[in-house]
Amino acid sequence: MTTTQQFFAPCPRGLETPLAAELEKLGATAIAPTDGGVGFAGDLALCYRVNLWSRVASRVLWRLAEQPYRSEEDIYRAALALPWPSWFDVEQTFRVKVSAIRCPLRSLDFVTLKIKDAICDKFRKAGGERPNIDTAAPDMRVYAFLTAERVSLYLDTSGEALFKRGYRKEQGEAPLRENLAAGILYLAGWQPGMPLLDPMCGSGTFLIEAAQMALNIAPGAERWFAFEQIKNFDPAAWDAIYQEAVAAELPKNPLPIYGSDVSSTVLMAARANLAAAGLEEVVTLKQINLLDVAPPAPTGVLVANPPYAVRIGEQEEMAQLYPRIGDLLKQKFGGWRACFFSADMRLPKLIRLSVSRRIPLFNGALDCRLFVYDMVAGSNRKVKKESNADGADTVSVPQ
Repeated sequence: MTTTQQFFAPCPRGLETPLAAELEKLGATAIAPTDGGVGFAGDLALCYRVNLWSRVASRVLWRLAEQPYRSEEDIYRAALALPWPSWFDVEQTFRVKVSAIRCPLRSLDFVTLKIKDAICDKFRKAGGERPNIDTAAPDMRVYAFLTAERVSLYLDTSGEALFKRGYRKEQGEAPLRENLAAGILYLAGWQPGMPLLDPMCGSGTFLIEAAQMALNIAPGAERWFAFEQIKNFDPAAWDAIYQEAVAAELPKNPLPIYGSDVSSTVLMAARANLAAAGLEEVVTLKQINLLDVAPPAPTGVLVANPPYAVRIGEQEEMAQLYPRIGDLLKQKFGGWRACFFSADMRLPKLIRLSVSRRIPLFNGALDCRLFVYDMVAGSNRKVKKESNADGADTVSVPQ
């Protein structure tokens, strides 16, 4: 358990900085952010802890090998050299997923096949049998990443993606993934204890992520992980980490976290998800039109994910709504920070407020921005721009 291992935690693009901050707080070393994730080092107990506590990572990959290659055969030999039977049993199913940047090989499908063959051949040499492939719900997931010259092989320690916390029972038309929502809260500068308002709350993802942060609830507390099925799993170490997390949870008292939506159906979905997370008594929900919303406190953070306008009629509707949102913020939300996550790059022009920050983010493959507006207290004037550059200056990760 104490031997230092190498790991990689992928995350939604744009959230590498808050993920690196999380990993540092959890005790990781050799932290190396890159596009789409963060590399780090630590022992297997740290791997357990990151799976349990990271709100931003998509999964935690344990790096088994990393070396140069020139052909598919080189990759096959690299996979064959690894002691797969020491990590999982022949009765367990597995799948292989390959991704690449500037890879010179012709077919990633063929590379995938060669890695599968290598793993099966290793098992045959060890005991005469080979494990079965399961692409839908495998016991073990093997990942390979190829650059122009090097191949890295990983064993997934998470299983289902970490954004699948287990509380989402209902969802809206385009729900945010939970780790993206948590990362947006970090980038917005929200901290536990600050009032938070989502006036377009949808299925309640921002609200639930914020409540779990405020109550110090580990995001992975209600799910299982793939590392529990790996042969080197240490049940005693995991139990100690898990029990420590449960003991650190705070009492579920009402929080200054508020959500609203104009749709009663949407609010029913939010209530169902809050109930599934055991948080229905700590978050306040209200059915109200966005333009009638009033601030629940003198200062705080407003965060929203406006609907994506895809069709022409929707685009026109949003173009009419944005200026009215700007008026609402100027008239009622002095002293607040308002943050809008959107793929609509017209938003800053149409809302008619000066943007404090524009933070590039991706929702899947969709290019988005987090538009941040710091509203001046006691005035309808707009706050002076902090920076013209894209990106956040600092990120604070609550524990």
